[in-house]
Amino acid sequence: MDNLLYWVWLTSIPGLGSVKISKLLNAFGEPEKVWNATESDLKNVTGLNRQDIFQLCNKNTEMAEKIMIKAGQLGIRIVTIQETEYPSYLRNIYDPPHVLYVYGELPKQDDIAIAVVGSRNASPYGQKVAEALSYQLAKRGIIIVSGMARGIDTYAHKGALNAGKRTIAVLGCGVDVVYPKENKRLAESIAKNGALISEYPPGTYPSPGNFPARNRIISGLCYGTVVVEAGEKSGALITSDFALEQGREIFAVPGNIDSKYSKGTNRLIKQGAKLVTCEEDVLEELPQHILNKTVYHFTYDNGGLLESGESMYEELDMEEIAVIEALSYTPVHIDQLYRKLGYSMQKLSAILMMLEMKGFIYQIPGKFFIRR
Repeated sequence: MDNLLYWVWLTSIPGLGSVKISKLLNAFGEPEKVWNATESDLKNVTGLNRQDIFQLCNKNTEMAEKIMIKAGQLGIRIVTIQETEYPSYLRNIYDPPHVLYVYGELPKQDDIAIAVVGSRNASPYGQKVAEALSYQLAKRGIIIVSGMARGIDTYAHKGALNAGKRTIAVLGCGVDVVYPKENKRLAESIAKNGALISEYPPGTYPSPGNFPARNRIISGLCYGTVVVEAGEKSGALITSDFALEQGREIFAVPGNIDSKYSKGTNRLIKQGAKLVTCEEDVLEELPQHILNKTVYHFTYDNGGLLESGESMYEELDMEEIAVIEALSYTPVHIDQLYRKLGYSMQKLSAILMMLEMKGFIYQIPGKFFIRR
């Protein structure tokens, strides 16, 4: 029997999660030896119940064979934890998935990823911040990881794609199942410019129990997790809990203290998460050896951030640049800009309108502006 089939067989047994699989592999060394184990051998492995042992002794590969055939037909690769392609950050968590189903290309081993997650019921502020922050991090060489859910996840992926960079979506279903359905085009773009990945085999439909498990993979792939917007019971807080357990950095974007969408993020900041208002707040927490792999090719001059010798602000005049520099990734009211810059209100309004048309800033209701 093909070695990969043993892996798919073992990981597709119902109720046999990653922790139990790890115990089996610690006891027997590899899936083929688990396959050859007798009932007596299996009873010596702690943590297995009668149903587990019954299924392991059944030796039925029909399901695994169907999974492999379907994956091959759809162009989905099956990557096991033993392969060098398997992400090293993810391999080192407590309960890593032993098999990943991948549609697209996984990050290289020296790539650095940051998770950007948040509420499905995101506010316009949260949507704009998620997209802008992801855009800027991606421009600086960071791979953006999220869950392709509605709300913050969707805008995080869009930000990375708008920057012309790669992004990874970790799904709580098979990578051939688009959820939510309205993200079909987004899923196609992610597959072409990154990857859709899942520990669930092709054809698996989403169920509520899949998503908390999915979240450990999102945080596990990454150096740190940024929570952009989250209510008190948001699933994004589960991802931050996993990140904390995994020893990864936790970042949070502050929000209006009266907003239900920001109660979770504001609490994270009170508990010690790094407050984030721009990409520099994330980058400055990265060790130098990681920065050397990501942002070393960027320098600064009076015209702004340079990439490959060209200023990102080269099309702007000095007054437009001054307005951008006065903005942040949290909302700034036009009156605050007026007091800070000293331009007439008519001139400032014209500059803001032009910057918005050029795609450098966003406006949200109430005459608040956010830097992209």
